[in-house]
Amino acid sequence: RELYCHKRMYFLTLCCLDGQEIFKDAQIVNSVLQKLKLCCETHCFKNYAYCFMPDHLHLLLTGEENSDLIKMVKQFKQLTGYYFKKDTGRGLWQKSYYDHILRKEEDVMKVVRYVLENPVRKGLVKHPDEYPFAGSLEFGKEIFEM
Repeated sequence: RELYCHKRMYFLTLCCLDGQEIFKDAQIVNSVLQKLKLCCETHCFKNYAYCFMPDHLHLLLTGEENSDLIKMVKQFKQLTGYYFKKDTGRGLWQKSYYDHILRKEEDVMKVVRYVLENPVRKGLVKHPDEYPFAGSLEFGKEIFEM
């Protein structure tokens, strides 16, 4: 549990239930993004990068001294899952999530580029800044110029 608290940087992947392609709808993405912003603020996390792929979500988060990743992700998935089910009658998230704790020697910008270039690798766009469902809550659209 100690690994998921305090001042660390995390690369996460949260998958949609049964591989559903839920994040093609701008209204759903915007709703989930607003709840992500709320949960990051509540749990003292900064969002360096996010990318809503059709069937999963990539996040690069950094915590502060009193952050707890497990609590934050739990609240985020509960909150978004509740409203999604209320609106659609379907589940949103696969159980659990994939996480990687970045080490000090890892290049943060390399991970940011990986997250933002995901739609390019999948052939959805030619350039990362063309994709409407990726960015940074910390840096805004400037992240594409870093």
